[in-house]
Amino acid sequence: MSVRPPPAALLSPAVARNRDPILAVLRRHLPDQGTVLEIAAGTGEHAAYFARQFPRLTWQPTDIDPDALASIAAHRAAANAPNLRAPIELDVMAPRWPVERADAVVSINMIHISPWEAAQGLMAGAARLLVAGGVLFLYGPFKENGEHTAPSNAAFDASLRARDPAWGVRDTGDVRKLADGHGFDFIERVAMPANNLSLVFTRRQTTDSARSA
Repeated sequence: MSVRPPPAALLSPAVARNRDPILAVLRRHLPDQGTVLEIAAGTGEHAAYFARQFPRLTWQPTDIDPDALASIAAHRAAANAPNLRAPIELDVMAPRWPVERADAVVSINMIHISPWEAAQGLMAGAARLLVAGGVLFLYGPFKENGEHTAPSNAAFDASLRARDPAWGVRDTGDVRKLADGHGFDFIERVAMPANNLSLVFTRRQTTDSARSA
């Protein structure tokens, strides 16, 4: 029998569709032990689900939005996952994050619903936190070679830019170039449901990370 989350817990229908395909990719790339920092954890449903699937990993969800932080906390309370930490407020564009180290960084559906500076901040912050071999995982809709991968993504991109001209679906080439400039090697591109992609990067052994890109 399922347990109803507390009232503060927000729900996203997309989570039920994408969590298991995302899980399959994460199983191939996350370490056996350590700390996973989830950036812009949103409703907190992914954090609660993945923490239960990876009991040997410590899952640290973050967000900048107060309603999201409350929702994450509510899902955490219902999850019964001792390895799921309380959410913390984190602004990816801040020069210093309230976390000093992580073994993997996960960001799901964030860089298109934020200005490009947020993607830059994400890469810079992940480069500061991750040791060599640390994993950076991105999920969401992306353009490839300057083109949308589906008409629905083009319509979604237009709706995002109507809400805020600084938002929009990013091109994989731009994301890979940004990651490379911050000391990340591109490892894998995985086609996902609903015309989304997973992009996986690892921190290089030695690098002089660019501080801006």
